[in-house]
Amino acid sequence: MQTMINLKKKTISDYQLLPEGGAYQLLNGEIIMAPAPRRIHQKLAGEIYRLLANYLHKKRIGEVYFAPFDVYLDGENVVQPDICFISQKNISILTEEGAIGSPDIVIELLSPSNAYYDLLAKYQLYEKFGVQEYFIIDPEDNLVIAYTLTEGRFKENYREHNKIASAILGTEISW
Repeated sequence: MQTMINLKKKTISDYQLLPEGGAYQLLNGEIIMAPAPRRIHQKLAGEIYRLLANYLHKKRIGEVYFAPFDVYLDGENVVQPDICFISQKNISILTEEGAIGSPDIVIELLSPSNAYYDLLAKYQLYEKFGVQEYFIIDPEDNLVIAYTLTEGRFKENYREHNKIASAILGTEISW
């Protein structure tokens, strides 16, 4: 008996047929599903979101969102960053479905099930589609790797524990 393998790349239309609320992403035409993150991941993501939301409540320079929140990059790429920031000047990318276009800042926390995607596939997509600052955090040791888009390429700014320093936000948050 032969088995047919569908190698056709998936699109936004395929992605939008998935059940609501799942941990799905569309990366380079492939639908990716991951299990729920570990508790340490969720606890740290919540703490960082809270710190950013409190800061933005006072400054009113943009909006912050947390996963699951769809970011449509193009017809074959829909990501759900752990945390993303959209500045007031880019607020027009926000829709009822999520964001159509790149956030100014993306923060991803590594999990065993997603590290490959955050460190390689999503890194490349965020760079290609113009995310200005990208922060990757390892919740096990709170190591932050910070990248800034410079002349179309990510440049590593620093590796430090327990700190996000953002030129776009004009602040530093520590936990």
